[in-house]
Amino acid sequence: MKDPNKDLAEIKTMMERSTRFLSLSGLAGVMAGIYALIGALIAYYWLYFPHLPFGNNSLHQLSGRVLTNLIYTAITVLALSIFTAWILSRRKSNNKSGHLSTPAGKRFIESLFIPVIIGGLFCFALLHQGFSSFIASAMLVFYGLGLFNASHFTLKEIKNLGYSQIILGITAAFFPEFGLIIWALGFGLLHILYGSLMYYKYNQ
Repeated sequence: MKDPNKDLAEIKTMMERSTRFLSLSGLAGVMAGIYALIGALIAYYWLYFPHLPFGNNSLHQLSGRVLTNLIYTAITVLALSIFTAWILSRRKSNNKSGHLSTPAGKRFIESLFIPVIIGGLFCFALLHQGFSSFIASAMLVFYGLGLFNASHFTLKEIKNLGYSQIILGITAAFFPEFGLIIWALGFGLLHILYGSLMYYKYNQ
């Protein structure tokens, strides 16, 4: 005789796989956090070393060379994070339902990257208008909104990570002189923390 509870559990699992992208790798989050911390150290060098003290609030206008270096650093961190997430998610996936090409995977990507892309354009507008002190805040807030949207189509821990990024982003808006360290907390330490939790919960 079949166990009804077991059958219901299998049906629930199948439905969840069809509507959620479950191959998100916790290790990818850890690596993204490490990339972000390295990027923050490089940004600190370009912004403050050796002449200005950390937390100086007079950097509303960035020189062309410093701005170019910061943009290249940010693009490198983003590219490495996306590439690592793609590789590790593919490795974690054991069946076709875990691929990004599935409807659940596509909804996850769309929900995450629409706010992120809009946030990127908004950051360029801030640069154009000379409000570079608020870029860290904007990046955290829009990224948090993207995570919140994407959490409906992936692991539930992503929603809490999104809330945390939004809170840090709003905090950075009130204290822009500490934007870099708050950015490092959000994109660096929080990614490592949540990535580790997800890895030990889902990858064992």
